[in-house]
Amino acid sequence: MPKSNLTVTGLLDGHPDSERLSVKQRWRSLAPPQVYALAYLAAGAAPAFQQPTQIISFSFTPARELEFTDSALRYLASPPPRAQLTYGYDRWVRRPERRPRIDGLLRALSAARAKRHQALASGVGAVAFRGVLTRILTAPYEERDGWDMNVMRVNDVLYFEEHLTEEKLREKNDLPPQQRLQTYMGYAFESYCTSATPSPSNPPSVNVPQAPGDPPGWSGDVDTNVQWCSVVRTKLGETTFVIGGEVDCVRGKYTGKTNTFVELKTSMVIRNRQDEMRFEKKLLKFYMQSFLLGVPEILVGFRKPGGEVTTTQTFRTAEIPRLVRGKAHGWDPARCLAWGDAFFKFLKKHVHSDKQTERVATGEKLQREPEDKGNEERTQPEAAVWRVTFRPGVGVELRQLDDAAVRDVESGEEGYVKDGKEKVERVGFLPRWYWEEVTANPNGNGAGARQTKGDSA
Repeated sequence: MPKSNLTVTGLLDGHPDSERLSVKQRWRSLAPPQVYALAYLAAGAAPAFQQPTQIISFSFTPARELEFTDSALRYLASPPPRAQLTYGYDRWVRRPERRPRIDGLLRALSAARAKRHQALASGVGAVAFRGVLTRILTAPYEERDGWDMNVMRVNDVLYFEEHLTEEKLREKNDLPPQQRLQTYMGYAFESYCTSATPSPSNPPSVNVPQAPGDPPGWSGDVDTNVQWCSVVRTKLGETTFVIGGEVDCVRGKYTGKTNTFVELKTSMVIRNRQDEMRFEKKLLKFYMQSFLLGVPEILVGFRKPGGEVTTTQTFRTAEIPRLVRGKAHGWDPARCLAWGDAFFKFLKKHVHSDKQTERVATGEKLQREPEDKGNEERTQPEAAVWRVTFRPGVGVELRQLDDAAVRDVESGEEGYVKDGKEKVERVGFLPRWYWEEVTANPNGNGAGARQTKGDSA
């Protein structure tokens, strides 16, 4: 078969300017995507990690409205003896699983920039929710579950969101009954261990039941729409991060810093050596989740299969790695951090912004180049969206998404504002309002936060 001499320039010849962009898009869709790979690293010295500093906090209300208040903040309380974690299961208000957007984190970041927060003065290299970074950093020890993430680069800042297919979302929404109950038990433990007001004693007292018939210590039925979230700034190696994540409660008085944060977890009672090994492996995710957000303390409730808490134990986050050091099934946080540093350097090397994305968006459409001023047609901004795929035991692969895949990323859920329902317009996976804010100011000082409802934290 003779070799084709067809080029994109040849395709464009004879087309009016108004059609050139669509021709370029079709041409790109025919080209196979370049795939970049990063394999696991051998164990090495950990890069420097900066203690997280809180930038801003926010709350999600029962209506899933984001407020820049501490209305959802909870305070540590002592769980009662033999707390039953199946209580209230039939009244659980469960937030439906949707695409894990980062809109709430971006609104908080926008609000902090509008206030000229000093923690943002030196620039940001990456923005993500804590769950995403936990998955990345614990990958060297993950033996079973792979993952996919979407990545964008705008003004030299990397943005991340977890990618879930419709099939995965259905699985998360339709859990088997036993798995659903086990998930609920973790939330029920939080109800027993938290209060709407600080405890006057130390250690904290047991809650007084909020309604007739509630068991001792029960602070209210579970509603997973309600969350209190902290946004922190930290640094791993050469990359500065803005990380958002839910905080279960604080011990005593809230200081506006991370030093009183407490993470609440449940686990099965340890009956034998195999149970102990299983728990110590689980400690890696417990540790990394708290480490990334600057949470110094983790309270674990050990429960029977039927849901009765038999004992609780407090772990200091900084001391957890010592518990597994030198063991055959142990893990080393230095390896996780070294991998993470290499991972982000890998992305910085290969992930780029589409040239179209660097032009400033104005109004509802993107302004065309000066030579097109006579043509009234305008086009939507293009965004380069990348997909990172992790395979246990192998490493990660990176590829740029084609136009059809980008449209799939942009589509989906409805958003809500105070005056009613509206579709969330997106450029890639970023909300259009945020895109316009940061591209209008390449230095990253956005105009302010938009008040909306309904994103993930």
